[in-house]
Amino acid sequence: MRRKSTTLTEQELEIMKIVWERDSVTVRDVYEALLERRKVAYTTVMTMMKILEQKQYLKKNQADRAYVYRPAQPKRQVIGDMVRDFINRVFNGSAEPLLVHLVEEHDLSPQEMEEIAKIRRKP
Repeated sequence: MRRKSTTLTEQELEIMKIVWERDSVTVRDVYEALLERRKVAYTTVMTMMKILEQKQYLKKNQADRAYVYRPAQPKRQVIGDMVRDFINRVFNGSAEPLLVHLVEEHDLSPQEMEEIAKIRRKP
């Protein structure tokens, strides 16, 4: 049996980016933001946001007749957890092969390389 994933799917991450950007949203807010990018059903957005609440990425409060959703975890923490999960699954917990891949395959500029070196030198 497959274990329940706590990491975000592509669609969940898309919703969370909207929530982080706006800090508090209704399902309608997210639905309208997504509609600008692609066709999506209102009920699909509502279901996805319920799932995100169950996974503890969102928390909701009732305001008037609608629920208002806020992020339950900061963006930096969630992204960090996703990167760690990826490194564990793909590179057996070692970040070095990921960094080597990024440097070799993505033609980093000298400025980007210097920025990486500065980060590495920080105590």
